[in-house]
Amino acid sequence: MPFVLLLLALLLLPLPLHAAHGVSIDGKLKYPPDFTHFDYVSEQAKPGGNFNLHDLGSFDKMNPFTLKGVPPVAVADYVFETLTVSSLDEPLAQYGLIAADIEVAEDKKSILFTLDSRATFSDGRPVTAEDVKFSLDTLKSEAAHPFYQMYFHDIEGAEILDERRIRFRFAKVNRELPVVAGQLPVLNKAFYTQHPFDATGAEAMIPPVGSGPYIIAAVQPGKLITYKKNPNYWAKDHPTRRGMFNFETITVKYYKDPVVSLEAFKAGEFDFLFVHIAKQWNRDMKGRRFDNGELVKKTLQHHNNAGLQGFIFNTRRPLFQDRRVRQALGLALDFEWTNASLFYGGYTRNNSYFSNSIYAASGLPSPEELELLEPWRKDLPEEVFTTPLAPPTTAPPGSLRDNLLKARALLEAAGWRVQDGVLKNAQGQPFRFDVFLADNAFERVMAAYANNLKKLGIQMDYRTIDPSLYTERIRNFDFDMTVGGFWQSQSPGNEQRDYWTSAAADQKGSRNLAGIKSKVVDALVDAIIYADTQDRLTTACRALDRVLWYGYYVVPNWYLGSHRIAYDARLKHPETLPLYYGAQHWTDTWWRE
Repeated sequence: MPFVLLLLALLLLPLPLHAAHGVSIDGKLKYPPDFTHFDYVSEQAKPGGNFNLHDLGSFDKMNPFTLKGVPPVAVADYVFETLTVSSLDEPLAQYGLIAADIEVAEDKKSILFTLDSRATFSDGRPVTAEDVKFSLDTLKSEAAHPFYQMYFHDIEGAEILDERRIRFRFAKVNRELPVVAGQLPVLNKAFYTQHPFDATGAEAMIPPVGSGPYIIAAVQPGKLITYKKNPNYWAKDHPTRRGMFNFETITVKYYKDPVVSLEAFKAGEFDFLFVHIAKQWNRDMKGRRFDNGELVKKTLQHHNNAGLQGFIFNTRRPLFQDRRVRQALGLALDFEWTNASLFYGGYTRNNSYFSNSIYAASGLPSPEELELLEPWRKDLPEEVFTTPLAPPTTAPPGSLRDNLLKARALLEAAGWRVQDGVLKNAQGQPFRFDVFLADNAFERVMAAYANNLKKLGIQMDYRTIDPSLYTERIRNFDFDMTVGGFWQSQSPGNEQRDYWTSAAADQKGSRNLAGIKSKVVDALVDAIIYADTQDRLTTACRALDRVLWYGYYVVPNWYLGSHRIAYDARLKHPETLPLYYGAQHWTDTWWRE
């Protein structure tokens, strides 16, 4: 393009609203432009030493951004970086990392990133706008995991202005999009030009080249991976990285079973354990090394949106396409008995798809919620408008017997009758289904649930299968029911497409495990994504919550309002806890004495 035309084209681009070191959905940033580090890191952190972690299952590829195969844990965080990074103290903010400067256009339909001139990949190549554009184009392509196509859906494309500046164009005004754009993982174009992005087999195990704090130093396929600190890491003194990634090496060891991994932890084979099994926490975290102080057991508080965990019905299966059937099976779970007998009373029942957050629906719909729901009244169950969200309970005056009687009535209304102790339909087919589990610790929960279903004449078979096979079955929606979770961010947005929409229901690898196809849900997801104020976002989430809840797509489970961890006492961590964080992610701020 001639220089004069190029200059004219640049002048016609939307004017920047501001240039900034960070961006947030609500326009507020906790940390000023001259901040030196996040509050939840420690200036006493010492670099060096080894950190041993564990994971269950195995891995068979190094690319965490494709659908097929299983990557090693943490490769996306340790080897790759994004344009911006989250602050764990704020629900809505991102701060520049690879992007040193961020400009949101006045019309909010584009964003300009200026890359940090210091940013380099581990092979010494500078990170350029060409790499960023390659990353966007690749992750929006069929070669990438479908999640990225959904998540970056409204980023139309990008123009390279020069080696360090790139502008993203937005399809629609969406107040979350500047934050979403900054979350783009930046890939090394040279590496993925030489090696196929969606490689399989031996080529999929070639260690990638990224710009992150670690490089891959050793691999035992499926068994062990070691990350080594890049001595030339470009961002070691960056304010978003200072006090973080302190270990010289991080090794992840793989185990097949959570019981075996716990014994390995107590024997000193790895240093940190996130405990998600109540029995382990209450009965098994003991022994010589706990007694003499070599191992520490601790509970960490958080303010995370708990989302929803539950037994997910695959409504693609004819057996679960009737809402009354799904409601009936939900009535058979006795949470109160399960919590008291198996969980030592430690859990809280999920009462929303946005549990433990401001987005959870409560009471009856507000006038603002009704504005979104009323146009769809004929397509919705009456309970959406008349009944507050509440899971079934067996707490007095309720009882399991009462719930099972209600369930039987619902099943009979749906055409199912008990014959010789077996629930059958009009064609004489018995009501039976399978549940695949990735963790055998859940078998004792399923045993009690299966016993309650048996009282209704239903046969539920459950079994724990190999983690790799489990992952493949779930990705291909090849299951009847599974245990899963819909984890929510502090500001729900574009990821909701992947959870609930009709398009995601047909996309293998999406998180719409329930197979929901509803024009009402699709419209409410759009209302969330394109909400232009916090109040409208909250309203849209609560309206969606009601519609999903009374679709009975999930038998609600439970959540914990804290992280349960155990670790080697030689590990140290900052005194200040962040507000919104995962237990294992917080170890990025830890160090070894």
